[in-house]
Amino acid sequence: MILLKRTLQFFIICTLIGLITLISLYYYVKPDIPSVQVLKDVQLQTPMQVFTKDGLLINQFGEKRRIPVTIDEIPQPLINAFLATEDNRFYDHVGIDPIGIVRSAIVLISTGEKKQGASTITMQLARNFFLTREKAYIRKVKEIFIALHIENVLTKDEILELYLNKIELGNRAFGIGAAAQVYYGKELKDLTLAQMAMIAGLPKAPSALNPIRNPTRAKARRNVVLGRLLTENYITQEQYNEATNQPITAYFHGAEIDLYAPYISEMVRAEMVSRYGVDKAYNSGFKIFTSVESRVQKAAQTALVNNLHNYDMRHGFRGPVDVLWDPETQPALTQQQIIDKLKPVKELGDLNAAIVLKVNEKTADVILKNGQRTTLDWNNLKWARKYITRYRQSFAPKAATDILTPGMQIWLRKNKDDSYILSQIPEAASAIVSLDPQDGRIKAIVGGYSFEQSQYNRAVQAKRQVGSNIKPFIYSAALEKGYTLASILNDAPINQWDKSQGVAWRPKNSPAVYNGPIRIRRALAQSKNVISVRLLRGVGLQRTADHLLKFGFKNSDINRSESLALGSASITPLELARGMSSFANGGHLIEPYFISEIQDAYGNVLFKANPAMACDENTTLPSNELMLSSSADEVVQPRQCAPRIISKQNAFLIADAMHSGIWGGGSWANKTGWSGTGWRAQALERRDLSGKTGTTNDSVDTWFSGFNSKVVTSVWVGFDNPGNPLGRSTYNNNLDSGQISGAESGAKTAQPAWVEFMRAALEGTPEAPIEPPEGLVSIRIDLATGLLSHKNDYTSRFEYFEKGTAPTKYVLSQPNDIFEEDTKTEEELF
Repeated sequence: MILLKRTLQFFIICTLIGLITLISLYYYVKPDIPSVQVLKDVQLQTPMQVFTKDGLLINQFGEKRRIPVTIDEIPQPLINAFLATEDNRFYDHVGIDPIGIVRSAIVLISTGEKKQGASTITMQLARNFFLTREKAYIRKVKEIFIALHIENVLTKDEILELYLNKIELGNRAFGIGAAAQVYYGKELKDLTLAQMAMIAGLPKAPSALNPIRNPTRAKARRNVVLGRLLTENYITQEQYNEATNQPITAYFHGAEIDLYAPYISEMVRAEMVSRYGVDKAYNSGFKIFTSVESRVQKAAQTALVNNLHNYDMRHGFRGPVDVLWDPETQPALTQQQIIDKLKPVKELGDLNAAIVLKVNEKTADVILKNGQRTTLDWNNLKWARKYITRYRQSFAPKAATDILTPGMQIWLRKNKDDSYILSQIPEAASAIVSLDPQDGRIKAIVGGYSFEQSQYNRAVQAKRQVGSNIKPFIYSAALEKGYTLASILNDAPINQWDKSQGVAWRPKNSPAVYNGPIRIRRALAQSKNVISVRLLRGVGLQRTADHLLKFGFKNSDINRSESLALGSASITPLELARGMSSFANGGHLIEPYFISEIQDAYGNVLFKANPAMACDENTTLPSNELMLSSSADEVVQPRQCAPRIISKQNAFLIADAMHSGIWGGGSWANKTGWSGTGWRAQALERRDLSGKTGTTNDSVDTWFSGFNSKVVTSVWVGFDNPGNPLGRSTYNNNLDSGQISGAESGAKTAQPAWVEFMRAALEGTPEAPIEPPEGLVSIRIDLATGLLSHKNDYTSRFEYFEKGTAPTKYVLSQPNDIFEEDTKTEEELF
C-alpha cells in the first residue's frame, strides 16, 4: 500500500514537472509561434510573369520558380506518393507523430547522434516557413509547438496544399507545379506515375537526388517511392512493375515562354523594380500585361532580323567563324569531335552553328550542332561575295569552292521552305517602335537583333541623328508661320559663308538634283534639303526650335543651328514615333505606355492603364476605366484628353504631304509625274499610309517613319558606334558585274523593315485614312505656280488650305512646256 502510494506520488510529481516544463517551453517559444492571420495569409514567393496584351507569356523574373496550385488541381496519385513517402498517417495525427518521436529519441540515446526524424508533413511545413534547418533541440521543440498550432488553425487539405506549394524540389523549383514544369515541361495532370514518384522522392535531398544531376540515384529513390505506394496499396503490382521500368526522362525546361520578347520584358522588369523594389517585384507573383500584341510584336521582331540580314548580305561574306582543320594538310574531325566542338557555341536568334564537311562545285555539305546533316544549294550560297569594306565587295562567286572549304565553322539560317542559307551575325544594329497614335499604346517594340548579344535597347536608349525625319516638324512650323502646301520656294543649292568657321556652308540635296521653283508639298515628299533650310530661315531658328519642343523632344537634343533643318537633332526611335503620332491623331501629344495592367498573385487588379486620348475636351469619350494604385484603394478616374500641340488642320496637312511621300504626284502620262522618297511603301497597296525617309551624312543613320490613323511606326538602322557609315550597297541585277552602286539610305536600309512589318501588322485591317477636319478648303491650283487654276488637266490639282490661306489670284495661260519636269544637277544649274 505504501509502495503504491509512493508510486502514485512520484507519478503525480513527474506529471507536474512535465506540465511545468511543457508550459515553460511553450512560453519560451511562444514569440516564434505564428499568428492565425499569418498562417491564413501566407505569401508564397512566386516569380513575376510578363504577358502580351493578349495573354501570352513573354518572360518570367524571380530567383524561385513556383507555379501555385490548389489541392483540387493535384492528381490523387501524386498526393498518395507524398503521403506514402513523407507522412502516411498525415490525416490521422494532430501534427506530430508520437511513434516517430519515440523512435527518433531511441536512435539519439543509442547512437548519440542528432539525426532528423519523425517529422510529419505539418512539422516540415512549420520548419520551411518559420524556422531554420539547424539541427538543435530547441528548434525541434519549436517545430512541434508550431505544428500543433498549424493543425489547430488550418484544415488538413490547407496544410497539404501549402506544403506541396512551398517545398523545395531542386533546380530552383519550389512546389510541385514548378517541379513538373522544370523537370518534364508538363502540367501536373499530364505526369506519368513514374514522374510523380520522381518528384515525390525529391524532398529528402533535392540536390543529391536531382534526376538531372544524378539520374542513377534519382532512379533508385523513385523506385523507393513506388515501393512505398505498393506497400500502402495505392498502386497494383502491375503498375509498380511498369513504372519501375520507365527510363529517366527528366531534363531542364525553362519557363514556358509563348513569345520571347526580351526588350519589352526588360522594360517591364525595370519599371516594376522601380515601383516595388527588387524583392517584392521578383517574389510577389505579379502578373503584368504589357501593351504589345503578340502577332504585331512577333512581326516586328521578324522584320528587324530579316532586314539586318538582308543589309548584311548586300555587303558580302566576312568569312567563317573558325577553321577547325585545313583539308590540304590535316585530317577531318570525326562527327563526334565536330559535335563536341559545337556544343559550347552559343547560338543567337535564328542562327544555327554548323561545320562544312564537303564542298562541291555548286553545293556544300554541312553538319549542324544537333548532328543534323544538310546540303546548301547554290541559291543559298551565291550571295556570298567576299566582303572587302562597307563600300566594296569582290566579284560574284562562280562556284561554292570560291566561298567555303571543309573544316569551316559557319552560321546558317532557315528559309521559309526549311532549307538552310549561309549567313552571319549582322554587324549593323536596328530598332522598331510601333504606337497607337490615339492613346500612346506601344503595339510593338524591338531594341536590337539579339538581347543575348546586347541588352542595349536602341528603341528607347539610342539617341541618333534623325536626318530628314525631322522635316515634317520643320514644315509644320512653316505652316504655322503662314506657308501653305502650295507655297513656292526655290530648289537650288545654298552657298553661305560662315565667318566663325571660315568656310562656306553648302547644304545639298541628296541626290544632288534640283528642280528650281517647287511647291512645299513636293519638296517634303521628295525630301529636298535646301527647301527645309529655306523654311527654317523663313520661320526663324528659335521659333522653329520652340515648335519642335511641342512634340515632346528634349530641349538639350534640339541644337540651335541651321543644320537642325537637315536632321542634326538626336532623338530615340520611341521619341520620334511619339512626335509623328501628333500628325496621325489630329495634333495631340500622347504619352507612350507599355504596361496595360498589373495583377497580384491572386488575380486582383492593382493597376490598369488609363491613358490620355487624342481628343478635344468636348468629345464624348469611352466609359471610364479603373485606375488603381498599389498604395491606394480603387478609384475611378475620368478619361483625359491628351494636350493639343498643333491645330488639327496643321496635323492633317503635314500627314497629307507625307502621303505624297509614298504615292508621289502629277501625271506620268504627260511627264509631269514625280515620286516621293518613300515610294517603296506602295507595295502595301494601301492608300491610307503616309511616310518619310531619313538619312544622315555618310549614311550613318537611316530611318523610315510612317502611319495611318491607327498605327505609327518608326524604324532605325545604323551602327552602335555613331561614327560608322552604312556604306554602299550592290544592286541585285549587278551581281555578276562587280559594280558597287547606291549608298545605303532610309529608303533602302530602313524602309524595307517598315514595309515588312506593316504588311503583317495591318493584315486583315480596313484602311484607316486620316480624314480632313473642318476648317479646310480644297481648291484647284496650278502645279507650276501654286496659284489658282481654271484648268482640270495634268497641269493642276486640288490642294488643301486652311481657311483664309488659299491663293486669291489665278495663273495666266502659259505654254504647256512649263510643266515639263525640270531636274538639273547642281553643276547644270550653276
